[in-house]
Amino acid sequence: MATTATKRMTQTDIINHLADKSGMKKADAKEFFSTLAALATSEVKKNGEFTLPGFGKLVKTTRKAREGRNPATGDTINIPAKTTVKFRLGKAMKDAVGEK
Repeated sequence: MATTATKRMTQTDIINHLADKSGMKKADAKEFFSTLAALATSEVKKNGEFTLPGFGKLVKTTRKAREGRNPATGDTINIPAKTTVKFRLGKAMKDAVGEK
């Protein structure tokens, strides 16, 4: 089974594509993404989640403290609890990507 590797889009590629398709200036498209990222950050901090329609949801989660191993020495270490953000893919996106 042969696979062909395709180049992933960079941030610049995405901004250029959206600017071309929407008629926006590239600077405006970049500002839109910056504003969206800032909004997502503030909403996750404030409410614990942020839904991006058509894509999915950012959800704030807490990892419990646990024991781990130092890979270099094999010694047992304590890993403290911490807060992280997970992205849960929306059903519409799962269904669209899962189609063949």
